[in-house]
Amino acid sequence: MCGRFSLTATPEEVQEMFGLEEIEDFPPRYNIAPTQPILIIAGDRRREEGDNRTDRRALLARWGFLPGWVKDPADFPLLINARSETAAEKASFRAAMRHRRVLIAASGFYEWHRPPKGSNEKSTPYWIKPKGGGIVAFGGLLETYMSADGAEIDTAAVLTTAANQMIARVHDRMPVVIRPEDFSRWLDCLNQEPRHVADLMAPAPEDYFEAIRISDLVNKVANSGPEVQEPATDEFAPPEPAKPVRKAKAPPAASDQLKLF
Repeated sequence: MCGRFSLTATPEEVQEMFGLEEIEDFPPRYNIAPTQPILIIAGDRRREEGDNRTDRRALLARWGFLPGWVKDPADFPLLINARSETAAEKASFRAAMRHRRVLIAASGFYEWHRPPKGSNEKSTPYWIKPKGGGIVAFGGLLETYMSADGAEIDTAAVLTTAANQMIARVHDRMPVVIRPEDFSRWLDCLNQEPRHVADLMAPAPEDYFEAIRISDLVNKVANSGPEVQEPATDEFAPPEPAKPVRKAKAPPAASDQLKLF
């Protein structure tokens, strides 16, 4: 999954990356958390007859997807991620997957390696970013929710997929990454149905990201400066999968088997 991410690129860098005509100024953000506003890029079909080109616009959306049919958001779970394998069929995401696919601008994301159940070890946070730096575009979904009083709010979720082998050492899921050459196809919801873009929702190449172990500062949303990304060690060495622990062997009866936890 993706529960925290960062966008520290400048507005000018974002504008160039996504081919935007204009973009409002914004500060660097090092620890973006659910329910906070996130920067998304949506596609707009030009209104001129016979012109099927796609414009792109940047807007802010609440990170926490609300389907249009929800009556009371207080009684609805916070949907920050959507599984790409099932989004086209799920009632919550089906319409957005068909009509409102977006790009979510990021500099990278945070993930936690969870210790085995029963362990006294703490979860270990990692800062995961493109090896060459720069901006990464997550595949996302957009829904404009209208409350009972008529107020509208744009809401969004990050699409996730199975982790590649490198990320799997930390977590079994990762955000869907859309490459710049695929931006237009992903955003073209007029002509490209979910089945036409299913190939874009594959794990990122093994050499795309690097994972850096960081301190526990990132755990608190109030910590929002660059210090949350400082390495805890000089080298990425996530724990290897835990080996099964064998119970002490009791004096065996003839039919006893060695048991594992």
